[in-house]
Amino acid sequence: MTTQTIPAPEVYQGQFGEFTITKDDRTGVIIYRTSLIIAAISFAIGSNLALFYGDNPLAIQAITPLYTCFSLALGVSLFTIHIYMKILHQILQLFWIIGSISAFIFGHFDSQPFAITIYNQPLTIFGIGFTFAALTGIFFKEGFCFNRLETKILTPLVPLLLLGHLAGILSLQAEQVLLGIWVIAFLVFALRKTVQNIPADIGDKSVFDYLENQRLVQG
Repeated sequence: MTTQTIPAPEVYQGQFGEFTITKDDRTGVIIYRTSLIIAAISFAIGSNLALFYGDNPLAIQAITPLYTCFSLALGVSLFTIHIYMKILHQILQLFWIIGSISAFIFGHFDSQPFAITIYNQPLTIFGIGFTFAALTGIFFKEGFCFNRLETKILTPLVPLLLLGHLAGILSLQAEQVLLGIWVIAFLVFALRKTVQNIPADIGDKSVFDYLENQRLVQG
């Protein structure tokens, strides 16, 4: 009778000591990346419906559930992402909550389809814009940590498009081009995450432990 031996977890050397990566850590990263893919695909389909089938009422109606799927997936990614600064992590989560509540209100208390309401009433960006501020926070974090070209494009592009539409300074053609770039870069970003080494997304767990201990001491 043979016995199976469980391999010892690999030990990593962090800035403040050694640490190991658990199965739960890896599961969290997989959930994070899967959520990003779902968000990116939902956003891409919805954007394409708006760009190429904007005159079709059914296509416009379909954007609402696609946006809901995008928003929910983004929320999951925000609750599974690893960010050293806890306050920044909480701010991004709060932004998502504010944006989600705003989207729910605009989607259920206006007689027009959600996409029409948002496009024709730019002031709604003051509400749902928080969702995209949270998304931009992810892009910024990923660009800072991993030097990804697509995230460096997305970080300024997202606020440029939203604020440009809010201020009314962008032409329809410019908005369409920027949205198209956003869709492509978002998909590239999400797909590239699937082949990235999992420990890289977890980061240095000794830093998390150190910061948590510092908070306990100060508290």
